[in-house]
Amino acid sequence: MDLFATLWDYAVHLDVHLAAFVAQHGHWVYGLLFVIVFCETGLVVTPFLPGDSLLFVAGTLAAAGGMDIGALAATLIGAALCGDNVNYWIGRWLGPRVFSRQASRFLNPAHLQRARNFYAKHGGKTIIIARFMPIVRTYVPFVAGLGAMSYLRYLAFCIAGAFAWVLSLCLAGYWFGNITLVKNNLTWVILLIVLVSISPGIVAWARSRLVQRQG
Repeated sequence: MDLFATLWDYAVHLDVHLAAFVAQHGHWVYGLLFVIVFCETGLVVTPFLPGDSLLFVAGTLAAAGGMDIGALAATLIGAALCGDNVNYWIGRWLGPRVFSRQASRFLNPAHLQRARNFYAKHGGKTIIIARFMPIVRTYVPFVAGLGAMSYLRYLAFCIAGAFAWVLSLCLAGYWFGNITLVKNNLTWVILLIVLVSISPGIVAWARSRLVQRQG
C-alpha cells in the first residue's frame, strides 16, 4: 500500500516533484524525461509510467522558465522514437522465435498471421491513434514488429505519431499551464488528462463486455 500511495502521489503531484527535480538538478531534467518516456514507449514491462500528463506538466514548467521548450520537445520526440524503435525490433526479433514453436493456446502461429493481416490493413492509423492512449502505446510497436509490418512504413507513421503526441501535449502545457485557473487546479487537470487518455480503452472494454453478454 505504501508503494501505491507513493506512486499515486507522484502521479497527481507530478508538477511539484518535477519542479523540485529541476530546482535541484537543473538540465539533468532532460535526461530524466528522456529515460521515463523511453521506458514507457520502449519496454513492454513499464506501461504504467506517466506519459500524457508528464508531457503537459513539462510544458508548464517550460513556460515558467524551468526548461527550454525547443530542447524539451526535441528530447521527448527523440525518446519516443528511440523507445518505439527498440520495441518494434524486439517484437520483430522475438516473433519468429516464439511462434515457430509448437502451436498452443497462447503461442499459435495463426495469432501472428492475424497480427500481420491487421497491420497490413490498419497499421498506420493504429500507430498514430495509439500514441495518445496510455498502456496501448507501449504494446503497439511491439505488436507491429511481431506482425512483421514493413519497417519503413512503420517508421513513417511512428515519426508522425511522435511529433503529434509530443508537440500537442507539450505546447498545450506551455500555452495553457500557467493560466491561473489551470495552475491552481493542476492536480485536477492531470487527472482529467489521464481520464481522457484511457477513455477509449474503457469504451472498447465496455463494448466487448456488452457483445459477450448479448452473445
